Amino acid sequence: MSFNLAELSAEEKNRIELDKQAAFLVWKLKQGKAGPEVFTQHQETLRTTDEQTCFQQSVDKYKRVMGVM
Repeated sequence: MSFNLAELSAEEKNRIELDKQAAFLVWKLKQGKAGPEVFTQHQETLRTTDEQTCFQQSVDKYKRVMGVM
């Protein structure tokens, strides 16, 4: 089954991008290439509370999946 991401709304595309950014930052934390302050720094760049909530949920999800506490 395939999905055409170009057909998604701008909001859905943004959520996917935030999820990717969260996954990358958790990976960097796990690899020792960044400290926990990267999450706060990135969160400050987000425009809306909805984006911040979405990002935080993704961070929590990837921390669980990657075994980072």
